[in-house]
Amino acid sequence: MSHRPASRRTLLTATAVAATALAAPSAAHAAGSGDRGRDRKLRELISRMSLEEKVGQLFVMHVYGHSATEPDQADIDANVEELGVRTAAEAVAKYHLGGIIYFGWAHNTRAPHQIADLSNGIQRAALTPDHPEQSPTARIPLLLSTDQEHGAVARVGIPATLLPGAMALGAAGSRSTARKAARIAGTELRALGIRQNYAPVADVNVNPGNPVIGVRSFGSDPEAVADLVAAQVKGYQGTDIASTSKHFPGHGDTKDDSHSKLPYIHHTREQWETLDAPPFRAAVAAGIDSIMTAHIVVPALDPAEDPATLSRPILTGILREELGYDGVVVTDSLGMQGVRTKYGDDRVPVLALKAGVDQLLNPPKPETAWNAVLQAVRDGELTEARLDESILRILRLKAKLDLFSDPYVTSRGVDRAVGTRAHLAAADRIAEETTTLLLNTDGLLPLSGRTHRDVLVVGADPASPSGTTGPPTAVMGRELTDLGFTPTVLPTGTAPSAAKIAEAVAAASGKAAVLVGTYNVGAGSAQIALVKALVKALVATGVPVVALAIRNPYDIAWLPSVGASLAAYCWTDVELRAAVRVIAGRAEPRGQLPVPVQRADDPGQVLYAVGHGLTY
Repeated sequence: MSHRPASRRTLLTATAVAATALAAPSAAHAAGSGDRGRDRKLRELISRMSLEEKVGQLFVMHVYGHSATEPDQADIDANVEELGVRTAAEAVAKYHLGGIIYFGWAHNTRAPHQIADLSNGIQRAALTPDHPEQSPTARIPLLLSTDQEHGAVARVGIPATLLPGAMALGAAGSRSTARKAARIAGTELRALGIRQNYAPVADVNVNPGNPVIGVRSFGSDPEAVADLVAAQVKGYQGTDIASTSKHFPGHGDTKDDSHSKLPYIHHTREQWETLDAPPFRAAVAAGIDSIMTAHIVVPALDPAEDPATLSRPILTGILREELGYDGVVVTDSLGMQGVRTKYGDDRVPVLALKAGVDQLLNPPKPETAWNAVLQAVRDGELTEARLDESILRILRLKAKLDLFSDPYVTSRGVDRAVGTRAHLAAADRIAEETTTLLLNTDGLLPLSGRTHRDVLVVGADPASPSGTTGPPTAVMGRELTDLGFTPTVLPTGTAPSAAKIAEAVAAASGKAAVLVGTYNVGAGSAQIALVKALVKALVATGVPVVALAIRNPYDIAWLPSVGASLAAYCWTDVELRAAVRVIAGRAEPRGQLPVPVQRADDPGQVLYAVGHGLTY
């Protein structure tokens, strides 16, 4: 890696007040004399900041490019168009940013050493600036963040360790396993310079049709979800990573996606207390560092029907005052339609701050949002004292994470932590705890008992998340080959055509079994009919059919005619390989459903209950 971090003398000189504050103990939200001394010095730092610097500390924006100073030309063009600057370093100087969020689509996360270099470059831009806009007072390290939930949502991909996602961990049902997964995830993020992770998800997924949460949730039982959320919080705390429970006050019972709509949650206050609140209460009790808001309307919690992100009754009244939370509150992305439906992009950040938010994440029009907050203070709608409250929480968190004294990462640290053999082996062991066997007619599985080793692999190949080395059918085919089988791989898609169905039927001839990877069969009526037609035609050949749900575990409700059915909870390599090992008989199925599977023809009836899971 080609980085030259600022010397300790330069750093301490540039941020003398803040660095001195770090000499005190930094236990989260404690009230000891050391913390009072730290807060006094952090307040002194805040008092020396200009209004523009204060506004900047509240924003967490995305920037394009793999490098803080030398991005590719296409990324320069994107930065100029969206932020009015060429590079991440220039964005830090222009907006006095408090944080930056990394995305794969922004080309921030190509490879581990590149990510570490980017992180160092961004911190260097903040701490040793050569821009006249940035005063010595403003030389404050950034809080670099990302969404590394694992499973279906992971921004940092292979060769980093990719772990089973939340619902898979819910199927394992082990607090120690969830804590171990968070410890691995946090250790690797810390080595890359990413110090705030927007995980774990604390939503309780009680709606099988939920289009945005689903397998991102640990399950449908509030207490079980609460246990696993708390376990992951503790796991992250051991790695100097700020974890984030989301999406408050609970996004688990909706049929709408807040990325594109403004969902309504029609729980009564009593239902909210019983179903949605327990995981967030557990997160607060465990010492969660940050909580992310949801762009949802809960009329029982706020009759004004404002999105929770903009609701003072929800964020200040319930989260701050009732739950007693005094950590950092961060919005979900302000570019999502759910928060933009009722108010304009210039009003949303101001209303969020008035509601009780601290960090404003990813505004769609950064300059508009930044200037709107600045103007709201100048006009008296917001006070500097209100901004100071949030800035103090943000700086406390940066101090707790030792960012003032140790903001940089090293090449050796990346090599020691990211994608290590021990971490990869642990991920495989964890995945084997999660695969759930739902149906096994006449002992069809495991396939190891069959002398005939030819297997047809068909099914969906959805867009690959970061944790994959190829389409799901190809990954399953490779694992079968490694286990001594002879697979024929034939992708048929999420909605197979008549021609593909005929091709699959022909390919099934003479095979020992057919493995069908299904992906959210119930997502649409056309898809249901086509996948059912594929499975029906394959079953009619007389060749045993094994269905593997590679995302939501509800697919078996639509495919009752198969000989065996399993749930993998995601289509990343680690989960698919574990499922294939179970199918082949190289691992035991140990997962148990963390959500109920309801009948397709009568959703009021449960086909497989929470806790269901067969063994060999």
